[in-house]
Amino acid sequence: MHKALDSLLDLLDLEQIEEDIFRGRSRSSVVPRVFGGQVAAQALVAAGRTVPADRHAHSLHAYFLVAGDPGAPIVYTVDRIRDGRSFTTRRVVAVQHGQPIFHLSASFQTYEEGLDHQADMPPAPDPESLPTTEESLPRYAADGTLEPDVVQRVLEAREAVDLRYVDAPPFAFVGEPQPPRSQVWFRTRGKLADDPLLHVCLATYVSDMTLLDSVLLAHGRGGWAVGDVVGASLDHAMWFHRPFRADEWLLYDQESPSTSGGRGLGQARIYTQDGQLAITVIQEGVVRVPR
Repeated sequence: MHKALDSLLDLLDLEQIEEDIFRGRSRSSVVPRVFGGQVAAQALVAAGRTVPADRHAHSLHAYFLVAGDPGAPIVYTVDRIRDGRSFTTRRVVAVQHGQPIFHLSASFQTYEEGLDHQADMPPAPDPESLPTTEESLPRYAADGTLEPDVVQRVLEAREAVDLRYVDAPPFAFVGEPQPPRSQVWFRTRGKLADDPLLHVCLATYVSDMTLLDSVLLAHGRGGWAVGDVVGASLDHAMWFHRPFRADEWLLYDQESPSTSGGRGLGQARIYTQDGQLAITVIQEGVVRVPR
């Protein structure tokens, strides 16, 4: 297993300090705050550990309240809101320095048969034909678009995940507005255990990496990597439709229907490589132009 993936899995293996109370650590990120995808994934781990094994996560709704401190542990408290015959609901509050920084509601369901249809998977090239992050990002340091230390921090933040842009990332189009759409392929850098909760939590972790790219593309803004906007996640919602594996290629098809009031909205669908719609994601974030 890739060393960075092993480190990420260790990060998601929360310490239980009391019944329904867990403690997690943080890792460094591109910006001096806890990566939102990490908090969301850890909170889902905490919720999942209080749910029967035959019930799988089907949705989550979360709010990022305060920027997390990467130098301090995060305590996750789980409220057992409801245990029904088919559905289980949990609420998780993440706390640092005595202050809530994140709130998550998650629902779990037993498997059942039912009606089935889905939106078709959009066209996308074979992920193996695309350059890796390690191959594509250094060129932006070479041409002066990004500072070399920024490229290094981005590579370190994503080293547990093989993430490949179908087209260039937003910082390649500074000053050149593009259609508000973005696609990436991703998978973990190594095989994972068969635990469905683990795959859902890793997809949650990755889902916060690029979802607002389409907002930046629409306005020709490179994002926090080049300092021409200030951004932060506000809320995040996911619906898990069908089984998938985070260690196999997933297409993250993203778009932005609206930006206004200092906020940008991103929505996306995540497909397995064989065309199954696995996840729907919606996120709103702060997108401000510095004065």
